[in-house]
Amino acid sequence: MTAETMNPGTVPAARWWARTWRAVAHTLAGLPLGMIGFTLTVVLPVGAAYSTGWSLLYAAPGDWPMTAMFALLTVVAAGLALVSLPGLTAMQRRRFRVLLGIDIPLPPRPARGRQLAYHVLAPFTAVASVVLLPAAPWVANADTAAARALLGPGRRAELSMRVEALARSRADVVAATDAERRRIERDLHDGAQQRLVSLAMNLGMARAGLAGTPGPAMRAIEDAHDEAVQALAELREFVRGLHPAVLDDRGLDAALSGVAARAPLPVRLLVDVPARCSPVIEAIAYFVVSEALTNVSRHAGATHAEVTVVRAADRLRVVVTDDGRGGATTGGDGTGLLGLAQRAASVDGTFALHSPAGGPTTITVELPCAS
Repeated sequence: MTAETMNPGTVPAARWWARTWRAVAHTLAGLPLGMIGFTLTVVLPVGAAYSTGWSLLYAAPGDWPMTAMFALLTVVAAGLALVSLPGLTAMQRRRFRVLLGIDIPLPPRPARGRQLAYHVLAPFTAVASVVLLPAAPWVANADTAAARALLGPGRRAELSMRVEALARSRADVVAATDAERRRIERDLHDGAQQRLVSLAMNLGMARAGLAGTPGPAMRAIEDAHDEAVQALAELREFVRGLHPAVLDDRGLDAALSGVAARAPLPVRLLVDVPARCSPVIEAIAYFVVSEALTNVSRHAGATHAEVTVVRAADRLRVVVTDDGRGGATTGGDGTGLLGLAQRAASVDGTFALHSPAGGPTTITVELPCAS
């Protein structure tokens, strides 16, 4: 039986004392730091400004050198306060981090007025903690709340930072997913696909060499050859669906030309992309066109389609139009249009669908295109 089991109240008490002494150390360390900050940011500038004002109001006309000296001291004191403010703020943040284990994030645009307000309050908080030593944890909590509000980012800045962090995280996930697709495509192309090619060729040669041979063995070879050829075709289609190698090797124009050529209906293709976009954007544009044409051939009843891909400045515009029956929606109707919208949204792109009953249907996707 451990000591904790024998005396359950010991551990909470020990933790309370540990927190108390950390709070005391925090406030004691904050006392001189607060005094220094208060002196640099308040006492010296205000004292110099007061002396300048007094000299202007009450000094004799011949005492103008003294007035000029006080004015100069005011400027120097104000400049010293502004210069020292970031350093004082950094030391206060370090005090919270080292003694309380609390990290106060740096706002994207530090507000000097809010920082100054904290340095004005800091010495009073420290003195209150020293005077009311048993209440140090509560004073430390109040000090922490004030530091978060005045030294850290405001509510709006904090939300903005979180949005930026989420956007970076999402971009990293999209890029990692695309990189993994390319890796799987290379592995399948260089491994399983090559072995299937070899198997199909060997079975084909055996089938040709044993042509005319009767019996179940010949039928087994013929069936195996047919299955190998079918499996190879399906694997090639699967690999192309993961990430087409031609997209990396020759760019979006060549990759989309292959998509249009394989489509079961006539497709007019126009690609005007003078400079290549990032690999992630090119991959999304490729899959948008590929899936849109698949959707047209399966559901639209169209006789032809048109695909236009144009880059204008930092945007890539993809338009797919068909002369089908129309009435398409992004709802759960099994057409895959929702997936296209989600692909575009994953990189902060836009998706628009115009599909009146009777057609035509136009899908417009715009993607950010940073090279």
